[in-house]
Amino acid sequence: MAKDEVIIEPDRIGDAPHPREATALFGQQAAEDAFLAAWSTGRMHHGWLITGPRGVGKATLAYRIARARLAFEEGDGLFGAPEPPTMLDIDPDHPVAHRIKAMSEPRLFTLRRTANEKTEKLYTQIRVDDVRALKDFFQLSAADGGWRVAIVDAAEEMNNSAANALLKFLEEPPEKVLILLISHAPARLLPTIRSRCRTLALTPLGAEDLGWALSGAGVEDGADTKALAALADGSAGEAVRLLEGGGPDLYTRLVRLTAEAPGMNRPEMTAIAEACAGRDAAETYDMTLRLVDVMLSRLARAGALGPGQTEAAQGETALMQRLAPDAYAARIWADLASEVTTKSTRARAVNLDPAGVILDIFFDIDAAARKARARAA
Repeated sequence: MAKDEVIIEPDRIGDAPHPREATALFGQQAAEDAFLAAWSTGRMHHGWLITGPRGVGKATLAYRIARARLAFEEGDGLFGAPEPPTMLDIDPDHPVAHRIKAMSEPRLFTLRRTANEKTEKLYTQIRVDDVRALKDFFQLSAADGGWRVAIVDAAEEMNNSAANALLKFLEEPPEKVLILLISHAPARLLPTIRSRCRTLALTPLGAEDLGWALSGAGVEDGADTKALAALADGSAGEAVRLLEGGGPDLYTRLVRLTAEAPGMNRPEMTAIAEACAGRDAAETYDMTLRLVDVMLSRLARAGALGPGQTEAAQGETALMQRLAPDAYAARIWADLASEVTTKSTRARAVNLDPAGVILDIFFDIDAAARKARARAA
């Protein structure tokens, strides 16, 4: 890779370090232990499906496995292979760690969406030509007789042709090959792919683990990690996106605005909506829609299960108690969440004005609050 070459990476979150650069994984010891237990049997399965919500450490785990597998291979000595490792940590100064960080490890192949050479924009899918490159990788890297690792991120982004091409490697894997499939939505994968992999399921992070993960990623914001964990649903990746885009402050504004419903403050509605208008506001528009969905989902959950959730913003508990007191209100907010998703998807398809879309959603929230309050009264 040229020193000044810029690589577009679909698996990088904002300005945070790439998962291959992470030296630690927090909150997922059970998954690590499950992999190490399989390793200790001496019959390493060739295909692994790493699942879980976005941003909880799936890619970090995949690179930890790759480093450990390739470094262990280099450590084989003249007196027989050493005992399998009891942890995935390796010395950051190990040559394998340096090469993986520099994207120069010849025994590691990362399969992900590539960029169109003409437009320099990422393709929306992993294509069959990308998967075919695996064949060359397996053939060329087999010369040294060592292990080879392929990471697919994310597996559900493969189109049908690509998925079927990968399936052939899973059905008839070369010797000493480890294929790690990262998936945020495993139900979207071919059943035959799922059946030929062992699954490592990762879970959302608690507040403490989220704090450690953010610190490890160099994110020092001073935010309330309990509130942030609730808002990000235990995803470090989502927490980074929220912090970089001012998400916690925006969510607080949404909660305060909705707390006045029915009869929400029109100037504040307009101010939030107008901040989403224009070409330069695309990220603000996306985040506003995402946080509205979070708020509606949390209102629905509060109505169904009670207001026992950790507050994601000051005043949220009071909002839930007033507007989501029972299962009837829960249904109102759940239905609205579904309607907003449909509305925003259609709006994008026909390029409707973002400010108008957000204002329309606010009017829907106000109407839903009036309906919920009418029942409570």
